[in-house]
Amino acid sequence: MLYLDDNISGFSLDEALLQLPAWRRDVALRHRRETDRRLSVAAYRLLCRGLRAEYAITEPPAFAYAEGGKPCIEGHPEIHFNLSHCPAAALCAISPAPVGADIELIRPYNPALARRVLSPGELARVEASAQPEVEFACLWTMKESLLKLTGEGIRRELKSALDGAEARFATTVNMARGYVFTVCTEK
Repeated sequence: MLYLDDNISGFSLDEALLQLPAWRRDVALRHRRETDRRLSVAAYRLLCRGLRAEYAITEPPAFAYAEGGKPCIEGHPEIHFNLSHCPAAALCAISPAPVGADIELIRPYNPALARRVLSPGELARVEASAQPEVEFACLWTMKESLLKLTGEGIRRELKSALDGAEARFATTVNMARGYVFTVCTEK
């Protein structure tokens, strides 16, 4: 299941922080900007909401970390999740199988960045698009969601990230809110 919050200013940050376990509150408070704190809190709250709805887990989850640093829920190896956020929204994907998710703002197209992270075929696809900024954001979220699925993260060379990917991608573009998100699962 997918949980999304794109009303990040719609809750009291002080009250929400008090409801978090101390370890997660510390994670949120490490962020210097209030927006980043809100996004961190919102993503964790989405995970809690999803765990209540799908698994009847009412206690705030603690994280364990797999090799490579991918978080998992302590004591629940059967539950997979992934969190992401951008300045406009927080996203949480929960699944009985490994999952990766990424959400990004649609930003003005940056050809120099595109040349650094896209394969020649992907670059041609973006440059041929009527909306290169949207096409780039879609490809970026596909790459990042795949790398989060595998636990590799952005440590890997990005141009070839999608080459031979044995994964399924579901990408959503929300032009009204200005973001793109992709959820990636194993085939």
